[in-house]
Amino acid sequence: MRNTWFFIRKESLESLRSYHLLIIAIVFIIFGIEGPLMAKLTPDILKMASSSSFTIKMPDPTSIDAWQQYYKNMTQIGIFVLVVIFSGTVSGEVSRGTLVNLVTKGLSRYSIIIAKYFVAYMQWCFAILITFLINWAYTAYYFPDNKTPNVWSGMSLLIIFGLMFVAVTIFGSTLSNSNYMGFLTAVVVFIILTLLNLFKEFKHYNPIALVTDNMSLIKGTKQIDTIMPAIWITIVSSIVIIYLAILILNKKRL
Repeated sequence: MRNTWFFIRKESLESLRSYHLLIIAIVFIIFGIEGPLMAKLTPDILKMASSSSFTIKMPDPTSIDAWQQYYKNMTQIGIFVLVVIFSGTVSGEVSRGTLVNLVTKGLSRYSIIIAKYFVAYMQWCFAILITFLINWAYTAYYFPDNKTPNVWSGMSLLIIFGLMFVAVTIFGSTLSNSNYMGFLTAVVVFIILTLLNLFKEFKHYNPIALVTDNMSLIKGTKQIDTIMPAIWITIVSSIVIIYLAILILNKKRL
């Protein structure tokens, strides 16, 4: 455990020195501002694009539109930005040989995986929370309605989904010395889960529900109990995937 905390401190300092946290903060602050701003400005933009012969009519924007834009940004771009940052976390060090001295001095290989997973997941939580809080503040300012009463429920699913998605990225980064393998593995898993969601019998258990059912929870049309099987499968899967990553690194030549 002592070795693990040592490596966590090392990874945290590296995230600061490599400006990963700064990049995450800038990108996700923009996402947080962009959602409600686009919801507010879209009707005016469409009105400007209309002509006397062609008029585009839209209902007045609400908090629903702001949160829809937020989750669209997060699930289509945001989480993959994070995966790109985490993608080479193991493979980069293996290819550079920077782990050899640490392991020969007594650092256990499982500590490497656990520490890298922990630091990457903390960055995931930081990114989700910072953009959520900004989006929440701007949405409350622009759209003070009661159409999205359960905003915390939707956000919590993104936090939980990160348990598995970060684990998949770490696992992929352990498979190869290529810095792109973590990203490719995460994308492939995301596509597979999305395709499985086309089958009704899998929807109740599919982890992808944690990034597709957010708006239903926020609006109160669905209760979190209905996707508890998917939540538990996500949590258990993350443990199994990290365990597999440890097994692979134990057999990997550094």
